[in-house]
Amino acid sequence: MTATLCRKRPSPLSTGKVATWASGIIHALGIVNFLYDKSQTPHVPSSQIASYFSLSPSTMQAKSKQIRDLLNIHLMDPDWTLPSKIDSNMMAWMIQVNGLIIDARHAPRWVQEEAFSKGLIPYIPAEKN
Repeated sequence: MTATLCRKRPSPLSTGKVATWASGIIHALGIVNFLYDKSQTPHVPSSQIASYFSLSPSTMQAKSKQIRDLLNIHLMDPDWTLPSKIDSNMMAWMIQVNGLIIDARHAPRWVQEEAFSKGLIPYIPAEKN
């Protein structure tokens, strides 16, 4: 995410404090990957991350929102999901076939191969095993 922000022109990272950007990046990635959900592993309160960077939670969350807006990141965004969580991220598997949205994991193999070749799904499910 840092590299993506660096490639933007002008890079937003050229202004502001490093700690604020770092905490905002971690918070944004945490939101996508449910880091703050106690039922998930790992999990950590967002206030603990802000504390680590000696920032207020509101400062960290504001920077996180700015980052998510800049990069058009949304909850369960497949582009920012951890590889260990991609299997359970339904957004990574939704494709449109003949106008209908379907879960590619339940599609015929040829549809999966086509979706994978176009970069629409992370891998062909049968080949992961």
